[in-house]
Amino acid sequence: MEGERRPAPYEGLFADGHLILWTLCSVLLPVFITFWCSLQRSRRQLHRRDIFRKSKHGWRDTDLFSQPTYCCVCTQHILLGAFCDCCGLRVDEGCLKKADKRFPCKEIMLKSDGRALDAMPHHWIRGNVPLCSSCVVCRQQCGSQPKLCDYRCIWCQKTVHDECMKNSLKNEKCDFGEFRNLIIPPSYLTSINQMRKDKKTDYAVLASKLGRQWSPLIILANSRSGTNMGEGLLGEFRILLNPVQVFDVTKTPPVKALQLCTLLPCHSARVLVCGGDGTVGWVLDAVDEMKIKGQEKYIPQVAVLPLGTGNDLSNTLGWGAGYAGEIPVAQVLRNVMEADGIKLDRWKVQVTNKGYYNLRKPKEFTMNNYFSVGPDALMALNFHAHREKAPSLFSSRILNKAVYLFYGTKDCLVQECKDLNKKVELELDGERVELPSLEGIIVLNIGYWGGGCRLWEGMGDETYPLARHDDGLLEVVGVYGSFHCAQIQVKLANPFRIGQAHTVREDKTSSFAFPSPRMVLDLQQDRAGGKAWVRLCGQKGERDSSCVVFVAWSTGRANSNTHPSLSFLSKSPFLYIF
Repeated sequence: MEGERRPAPYEGLFADGHLILWTLCSVLLPVFITFWCSLQRSRRQLHRRDIFRKSKHGWRDTDLFSQPTYCCVCTQHILLGAFCDCCGLRVDEGCLKKADKRFPCKEIMLKSDGRALDAMPHHWIRGNVPLCSSCVVCRQQCGSQPKLCDYRCIWCQKTVHDECMKNSLKNEKCDFGEFRNLIIPPSYLTSINQMRKDKKTDYAVLASKLGRQWSPLIILANSRSGTNMGEGLLGEFRILLNPVQVFDVTKTPPVKALQLCTLLPCHSARVLVCGGDGTVGWVLDAVDEMKIKGQEKYIPQVAVLPLGTGNDLSNTLGWGAGYAGEIPVAQVLRNVMEADGIKLDRWKVQVTNKGYYNLRKPKEFTMNNYFSVGPDALMALNFHAHREKAPSLFSSRILNKAVYLFYGTKDCLVQECKDLNKKVELELDGERVELPSLEGIIVLNIGYWGGGCRLWEGMGDETYPLARHDDGLLEVVGVYGSFHCAQIQVKLANPFRIGQAHTVREDKTSSFAFPSPRMVLDLQQDRAGGKAWVRLCGQKGERDSSCVVFVAWSTGRANSNTHPSLSFLSKSPFLYIF
């Protein structure tokens, strides 16, 4: 119609421009906000890390505290912030610098040596006391009010109400509490430092002032073992003990950490290894190096807190099949103090190349648990290779065992170790043994194998002597494949028991070639991480003129009195390794 007004062309364009503008804003604004938030978060993290690096506290940040927490500076209730894993101080992120200036952390060594060993005062920190703690004065519960209240000594762990804190209690000497016999006092290290300057080494006189029961404990934890609980345990042990006694073996190797034993009286130190059996073997290798250096009189006794996947050595010694935080760390320390001594055989395994023109030196390993050639060794090798590539994925025992199950199922189909009896000659105490059609040979020093299985006893329906770890004998068994290993694990089958011996020799024959380009020897759980070791044996279908010989012999019987060496702790055990 003529009376109707037609919209101008620019009006439609203007409307379309508005639509485009709002669309761009709705898309770009969230992107910009996300980018700005991530930039601010990165700046805060860099600022926080800079404070952590310069601070004397062992700060660690957390997104959520596990119990009601109040900032020690501003006294406000906080859900996230930072905490010191040495003294237990907890603060808001904005109060970090003030906390550094106001609150000193645990002193691992006193600044002056004028103070006597028994003159250590309490070091009180206000607030955030442990749950269900009681006052040392009135015996009533502490920390029950919803605010920053009450005090805790970071050395003896005693707690006291605000109103019960008297001048006499503030000036009272600290006796280091329940674990005084496990703690290295800062004044002791100060005195040791002065003695070393004076070129004196009679530490026993100095230690006599601390009592006859004083047996300081050194913590060696592997933060990468099994369930990755090591890092959290390190902080809990630092709170209960002197931080100088606690080491992460992934940062400080056991060889260096055990040098602390040389500053202690002879045969007085104890070591708690938090990790799998591989970590235990790593520590024992470090102890062997102490013998080589002539430090045999400083060799410690060793206890185990099982954090690994298999934990067969820990199970044998009575420490259990695995630790998942079911008992508090304080109870672990009590178990260490109450532990008794047992003995353990140790063995040398030598891997030698046969051949006329062989220039390689034989490889020697120390065996505490067992070694094997066959499908279980291949599973351990594959598991280790993938854990090295992505260690963060292997943080659960159940997941780790599922990976073992996957590789075991794969080997059932591939059978890389088929007809092992045709490629290996076995000798027990110098006598050759005829083998049936086997895929694997396992040589045992301890009773447990494969994460808690009593391999030598099998289903328990046959009368065989129990496998012992202190009889100077090795138990040798054979398996018919990965499926047979699984049957043994659930007690549906018995292994093929070959025999017991003092020496074992496995010789790869030269008249047969391995169907796989590798032969796997698994000295399982006897080095860091329980690594399997690979020996290249020629290409598929070829003969190998340089054959491999495995020989195991005792490095000293546990019931022998000629070479006393190392001590292990177990739950009614100290383990003496010879």
